[in-house]
Amino acid sequence: MNWRVILVIVGILLMLGGGVVAYAELKELVPRQLNGAPLIAVGEKSKSLKDIIFETQKFVVMLETDTGNQGSGFLYNDQGDLITNAHVVTGVRHVRVKTADAREMKGEVIGISTEVDVAVVRVPELAGGESLSLVKYEKASVGDEVLSVGSPLGFYNTVTTGIISGVGRSLRIAPYTYSDLYQISTPISHGNSGGPLVDTTTGAVLGINSAGLENSSIGFSIPIVNVLPLIEGWSKEPMTMLPGLSLTEEEVVAEEEKQPLDQLASYLVKHFYDAINIGDYIYAYKLLGGSWQESTSYVKFRESYIQMRNISIDDEHISISDDEAMVTVIISADERIEGAYKFVKQQITFRVGYEDEQLKLISSKLKVMQ
Repeated sequence: MNWRVILVIVGILLMLGGGVVAYAELKELVPRQLNGAPLIAVGEKSKSLKDIIFETQKFVVMLETDTGNQGSGFLYNDQGDLITNAHVVTGVRHVRVKTADAREMKGEVIGISTEVDVAVVRVPELAGGESLSLVKYEKASVGDEVLSVGSPLGFYNTVTTGIISGVGRSLRIAPYTYSDLYQISTPISHGNSGGPLVDTTTGAVLGINSAGLENSSIGFSIPIVNVLPLIEGWSKEPMTMLPGLSLTEEEVVAEEEKQPLDQLASYLVKHFYDAINIGDYIYAYKLLGGSWQESTSYVKFRESYIQMRNISIDDEHISISDDEAMVTVIISADERIEGAYKFVKQQITFRVGYEDEQLKLISSKLKVMQ
């Protein structure tokens, strides 16, 4: 055999052997360096402001006490713990909690300060679920865009947007001392106290909305990083004695004033369509009553709405019968038909009632309008 041919064959064998060894090394080395993270983010899409607002609203609640106080709070962990202002829940051990999906439940104050305007309320029924993320290590800067969510004057989940207009502010509203505050351009009114101040870019909580100047658009928020150790301490070791209350003291229980059913039913229907508009079909499906879910699987429910977008309620009529409400709405939407979006109008009548003390969408009836 020609010696040149022999050299070529030997060279090819060496190259093949080296390739096999290199492949084996890369197979072991590359996964260790990647730590499970993809080199290229495929299909990632940043959330819109509308998405962030709805995701935030799901975890913001209205708080009411038997002493007449009313404010807001937000879920921050999987133990069912809500962060709020101390002045919202001062002097009581138990509070009424109203969630974004119109559920009502009881909460217990497990931590409260007499100097810093911060408290924690535990709601066992909210344990085990998702919660808002917190900015734990960094502070916001002047000019950062933010949104505030709360229930001013009893209006559920009202949203205002603005910016951080100042930092390091201090003030005193007896008995609380406020220091190193964010000054914000979103007004804080009665009922907004205790709600979250949220970064519009990430959806993470920057602060606790706490005070505002009367007749102005200036508000103040406590940076979450300043009080997080205190809050997490109460969650780990709840207070057994609350300021101004003995362990066995009975609170004066006033007759609970329930919000009118027509208002709650109207809110629930609007909340349902908000979920549909951002594509959170799982959350929307949870708002349905048991009988509706039994007759309609989640897959079928999703298929009936996935082709619709930009749904808006043009008109609404509500009638009350016993413990149920009939909510008839006229909606406009863009619906994908034969590959193209077309403008449609529909009339839907929802039957809204209580199941296991929770307000649900029991059934619906659709009428297509020409």
